[in-house]
Amino acid sequence: MLGNLQLADGEGIPIEQRDAAEVLEPDGHPIAAAGATAWNPAFDVTPASLISAIVTERGIFRGPGFDLRGALG
Repeated sequence: MLGNLQLADGEGIPIEQRDAAEVLEPDGHPIAAAGATAWNPAFDVTPASLISAIVTERGIFRGPGFDLRGALG
């Protein structure tokens, strides 16, 4: 999900947590030290203040005040 225009901010977006084995043992091959742990979110929420543009097949949308609805189509 690129954006939810009904939310005031990203606080209400649940972040899917993926299996730590995806980063600790890719393709079943351990690459981390024994006993290592990992936090593996499927995505994160980036504050709007850190986004300078969104690039889509519809074009490049730049801020401040760019049309997010236009970018999402």
